[in-house]
Amino acid sequence: MSSFYGPPRVGSRFCSVLASFAQLPGQAFFDAFPEQRLHQLAQQAGVSFGNHCNSIYTPAVTTWAFLLQVSSASKCCVAAVARLAVLMAVLHRPIPSARTSGYCKARAKLPLTFLRRAACTLGAEVEDQAPPSWRWHRRRVILVDGSSTQLPDTEANQAAYPQSSQQQPGLGFPMMRLVVLMAFATAVLLDAAEGPCQGKQSGETTLLRSLLDSLRVGDVLVADRHYCSYWQMGMLLERGVDVAARLHQLRRCDFRGGERLGRGDTIQRWCKPARPSWMDAETYARMPEYVRVRIVRVLVEQPGYRSDKILVATTLLDARQYTRQEIGDLYHRRWHVELDIRSIKQTMKMEELSCKSPEMARKELWAHLLAYNLVRRVMAAAAWESGKSPRQLSMAAVLQTLEASRGELQRAEADRAPSLALVRIVLTAIASHEVGKRPGRVEPRRVKRRQQKHPLLRQPRHEARAALLEGSPQGGEAS
Repeated sequence: MSSFYGPPRVGSRFCSVLASFAQLPGQAFFDAFPEQRLHQLAQQAGVSFGNHCNSIYTPAVTTWAFLLQVSSASKCCVAAVARLAVLMAVLHRPIPSARTSGYCKARAKLPLTFLRRAACTLGAEVEDQAPPSWRWHRRRVILVDGSSTQLPDTEANQAAYPQSSQQQPGLGFPMMRLVVLMAFATAVLLDAAEGPCQGKQSGETTLLRSLLDSLRVGDVLVADRHYCSYWQMGMLLERGVDVAARLHQLRRCDFRGGERLGRGDTIQRWCKPARPSWMDAETYARMPEYVRVRIVRVLVEQPGYRSDKILVATTLLDARQYTRQEIGDLYHRRWHVELDIRSIKQTMKMEELSCKSPEMARKELWAHLLAYNLVRRVMAAAAWESGKSPRQLSMAAVLQTLEASRGELQRAEADRAPSLALVRIVLTAIASHEVGKRPGRVEPRRVKRRQQKHPLLRQPRHEARAALLEGSPQGGEAS
């Protein structure tokens, strides 16, 4: 098992981490993020523990266990240690203790910068290798949106990520806000920013501004109306990034004015507002006096949709190169970021994090995102070899296929030829699971199955517990 246990002077190697996600040399998209790159990122982040020849929890082993923990059906630390014990038994290596303290201590030593850089580097390099047929006008389309996740109700988590102010103390959970940049072509995550859900400068637009360095000249950012403002347009144009966003509800558009390009298609000037409190004077002076924004009216003819027309604001001003219909289709792709977030939160079960400290919660978050990108890379490889698009494949089916074949992938990693043959089988199975073609799908936002639920807790748990001990049968329940 040299891939886990190399000589101390060599340090940990990570090829078995990649093999667990069906990624080996000779496979499509493998050179986007080889094992050497992961090892290099670990060195840059100062990962240095478990160097003794008898150490079980080396950086590679710990990373392997952490990624499998967040990407498997059972996410508890007991299951993570049990997976490692089974693997060590198969490989005739020393069996770790069934206690989870050693694993938890090693997991805490993994730097957050290592997990974040690995996830972002992997996402960017996979997207860079996407063929032109997967792109829009051969350009990199970036989808942005916000979400949130719950944390365990501890004092430390409440201090860093306070619960909603509308909830009474002891009855809510700490909430972490998240803004993500997703690549449309391969559905990988390019970057993300997290913060509390309340407080000064904790909104989604603030988090997006912290991610602008991840965008490149020539990118097209697609967003909802929340991000549609002069400041977002100006900052993105300054970086050579185009925007397509739904027009904010407070900004009116008169198609009779401006530079008319056609019916329901005009270019307007958005003048620079007064300097906001969060912007320094130097940045404000650098912003242009106005930005030219094209407003396109897109008609929605599909019955059942909430809107019959949508106004899209974009900096793609060339009506010959980018027609009104193409702008409408581009904005329609924004819905994919909702599906990508659903894949991370529901399919990978990240709606609730389990770590009890803010530092470990952030590491758990980025472990999920790194595992998500590893899964997306194998989906890109399967799509490439089958002549499909990554967004045609089912994320849930891929996770199930990887979990079912992970043991064989790990055992076969030492022998390259059988490993490649097994990977081909896995990729073929992944490519066979396509999502349904549902153009114009309309579903009521209702559930049919009735579920038995306990009454909501109406007072802090310790008070409800005391009421039960005093003999009150309704302690903590709604009246």
